[in-house]
Amino acid sequence: MRPLLDTVLGALDSGRRARGGPLPAGGPDAVAARIRAAAGDLLPDHGDPDALRVLVHALAEGAADPADPLCAAHLHCPPLAVATAADLAASALNPSLDSWDQAPAASALETLVTHALARQAGLADALVTTGGTESNHLALLLARETHPGGIRLLYGANAHHSLPRAAWLLGLPEPVIVPAPAGTLDPAALHAALTGLGGPRTPLLVAATAGTTDAGLIDPLPEIAALCAGHGARLHIDAAHGGGLLFSDRHRHRLTGLDAAHTVTLDLHKLGWQPVAAGLLAVRDPADLTALHQHADYLNAGDDTEAGLPDLLGRSLRTTRRPDILKIAVTLKTLGRSGVGALVDQVCALARTFADLIEDHPRFELHDRPTISTVLFRPAHATDDTVAALRRRLLTDGRAVLGRARLDGRLWLKATLLNPRTRPADLATLLELVEGTTPR
Repeated sequence: MRPLLDTVLGALDSGRRARGGPLPAGGPDAVAARIRAAAGDLLPDHGDPDALRVLVHALAEGAADPADPLCAAHLHCPPLAVATAADLAASALNPSLDSWDQAPAASALETLVTHALARQAGLADALVTTGGTESNHLALLLARETHPGGIRLLYGANAHHSLPRAAWLLGLPEPVIVPAPAGTLDPAALHAALTGLGGPRTPLLVAATAGTTDAGLIDPLPEIAALCAGHGARLHIDAAHGGGLLFSDRHRHRLTGLDAAHTVTLDLHKLGWQPVAAGLLAVRDPADLTALHQHADYLNAGDDTEAGLPDLLGRSLRTTRRPDILKIAVTLKTLGRSGVGALVDQVCALARTFADLIEDHPRFELHDRPTISTVLFRPAHATDDTVAALRRRLLTDGRAVLGRARLDGRLWLKATLLNPRTRPADLATLLELVEGTTPR
């Protein structure tokens, strides 16, 4: 693999230089044309020994580069080099965590790491998932199986779209949407909904959010947990965005109440700087996981299990599964909790710095001070159409990658700062680019 790695690293670098910014210029049609030209005939009669270099260069040239300080639209982190290197080792060894005889060491490592991460959240065990969507789906499945008679989901209007979709996929009753007028779930409205729906024949599941997608806001978790306890409702907390605050001594207090949940979604390809995918679902009661048990004689024969071979089929909704735990383990051991926490502190501080720049600028309006590392802003006095158009212009020109969020009835530009190497000068440049693109 050594000469191939040299080829890949060279092509990544040449592609980055050809791109020249955080996003390829020209928009979707131009990018697609360049890819078609590089790909050519993808199933030729005779192979092309230069295909690796050509296609990696094309992918890098046409990439949205999360390592560029001006790429700040989404919860899309620049992965740590050490995690990326570990991911290469996982690909080369290619274990599959559907039976012990395919992944002896990987399955043992997964047990150690998932228990350690669950303890960070104040819970007992955790399963590895592909991210927040699968974790939320799995949380609703466990809740449904814990209450065989059926369960009703209540979620905030600020919640991730995967929650109502999971309820639909699982055949649950129509969920109840709880108002979130200030961007976080309203406890008074939740109390009214729980009171109206409560009863011995109506098991309820409340989904709270620790780190909303639009603004990075955190629901009032202690109040929500108290309401769930008082009404006998099950509690799930989607902390896919905010769960990384657990590593920070400075910010982990924002997650007070997390340990009261029955299940918690975590996602380390956000505030954990892992290559995709690196999701987890932490559980308070490991007995809930018995609902996932499956039997396939070729993977977990009864006599093998009795003889001591671990049964892995009950650890996921998937069968074939790559060892995503390796990169997580390498990162945690290399950086330690304080090292990961320092990265969290850096991006949170960057968000505050960016908010300061916006507040001090007469031509911009700040939505609110950041809770984690997401900052919403817009040109003062601009219309929503103008905000949308200037964002698309920046994307098409390849100069900056900003997201969008609609809150308080208005459209905002969204900067999600997940790059610890971003500097205040980069933030000033980003603001200058937006100002220069805004019609006068």
